[in-house]
Amino acid sequence: MGVSNIIESVKGFLAQGLGGSYKYSVLPEHRISSREPRSQSLQKSQEEKFRRTLKLAMTGLIAFAIFFVLVVSSTGNALNNKTSCDTIYQGYQCATEISRHWGQYSPYFSVPSEISNEIPEGCTVTFAQVVSRHGARDPTDSKSGAYAAMIAKIQGNATSYGSGFGFLEDFEYTLGKDELTKFGERELYNSGIKFYDRYRSLAASITPFFRASGQNRVIQSAKNFTRGFHATRVSDESAKADLFPYDIVIISEDEGMNNTLDHGLCTNFEEGAIDEIGDNSKGEWADTFVPDIQARVNENLPGANLTADETIYLMDMCPFTTVAKTDGTPTEFCSLFTAEDWANYGYYYTLDKWYGYGPGNPLGPTQGVGFVNELLARLTGDPVTDHTSTNQTLDADPVTFPLGSKLYADFSHDNDMTAMFSAMGLFTGTEDLDKTNRVGTNETSGYSSAATVPFSARLYVEKLQCGSDADEMVRVLLNDRVMPLDGCGSDELGRCKLSEFVESMKFAMTGGLWDSCFT
Repeated sequence: MGVSNIIESVKGFLAQGLGGSYKYSVLPEHRISSREPRSQSLQKSQEEKFRRTLKLAMTGLIAFAIFFVLVVSSTGNALNNKTSCDTIYQGYQCATEISRHWGQYSPYFSVPSEISNEIPEGCTVTFAQVVSRHGARDPTDSKSGAYAAMIAKIQGNATSYGSGFGFLEDFEYTLGKDELTKFGERELYNSGIKFYDRYRSLAASITPFFRASGQNRVIQSAKNFTRGFHATRVSDESAKADLFPYDIVIISEDEGMNNTLDHGLCTNFEEGAIDEIGDNSKGEWADTFVPDIQARVNENLPGANLTADETIYLMDMCPFTTVAKTDGTPTEFCSLFTAEDWANYGYYYTLDKWYGYGPGNPLGPTQGVGFVNELLARLTGDPVTDHTSTNQTLDADPVTFPLGSKLYADFSHDNDMTAMFSAMGLFTGTEDLDKTNRVGTNETSGYSSAATVPFSARLYVEKLQCGSDADEMVRVLLNDRVMPLDGCGSDELGRCKLSEFVESMKFAMTGGLWDSCFT
């Protein structure tokens, strides 16, 4: 509903509450002759005075109501501030040359697609699932402490500051810990708008089933998504009324809980040598690209003597201070490094995801098996068949895991989504990434951590009915890129028949090496 419509509604409400007209006639009218007794004339004068006073009061009340509505509207629209670097349909649009290389700390951006990501002509969407990462956040608790210590070290030991580094002398560390930033809230609000608009034919009459992993930033991301979705639905004159706020099923992240949106049950993955593969892989690359940057930084900060890890922390400050700003404009930290530095930095975090939770880790894809089996159940309407990370109690209850719905929205983390993509086989055609030489996305089938799991990343799985074809089709989009589904023989539009898509998920349906978690 627009502000003008709300104002008219307020006027109408106030008028109805005071007699149903804008005449403010709350006293009975009297027939008064031209020669009235003095008492009647006085009564008329008093009534007229009362009406004038009431009219002024009503005018003031309406003005206040209009002001209130505008303030509330402005507050609500603050999440969708048009001056922000974040946009509803294309995502982050500032400093694109470097922000596409901030790894999982990149704000969401729409990834170019070799195949048109529009709904194919002649097709109707009959089902849509979104899996979303939470929005931009402050650093984790441990990282925030490390960043603060790094800044304190610079300010306590640097004897001078080189060109461009001078702001560090008086920089005050104010980043929080773990929670969404205002920018991150807007990312999810915009994501809800975009999801509604894309699947409007369903969303106008169907409320999605919402589910979130139990960490606060994930829950708040889900709530902001629902706000954007609902606001768009309210503005859609063709949409049915709904009840808001929507219900959100929250799955606990407590230790030992079965949760397909948060890993933690596979012992051999969480502990020991396999757990170290990701760190070791990015460490090899750090040994290659960090020394030159480290030397240059320390030359500009004599006395600081930053370590290799602290040099990376200084680079981390660029994306984190950027998304800490309401509008998301890049900060001075970003200009301390070159475009080449950022490309190397992005590859550092790409290796971390690939070898930590992706195809480069022998048990990485296994962590996404439970979710894939839930997805198959939703696509086919059949009960979940899984013995890995699914919560069988929740999945057996139609309240907490309904089948037959046409819209689903789940909210999770970057690591878990990386495992889901791997379990689905989205990058099975990509060779393991080189750990000592940077490989571009042209050589990785489009894989990078920024292109797959930026803040507010989203995977769409949609089912299509096309023309007179009796077979429903499945298509998968990752951050707007139509993914080639090689395992099920996708056509030129990226579509596979539903039955063939399901058949291609054998890795998940057969347990995905889950037994290796405990041997």
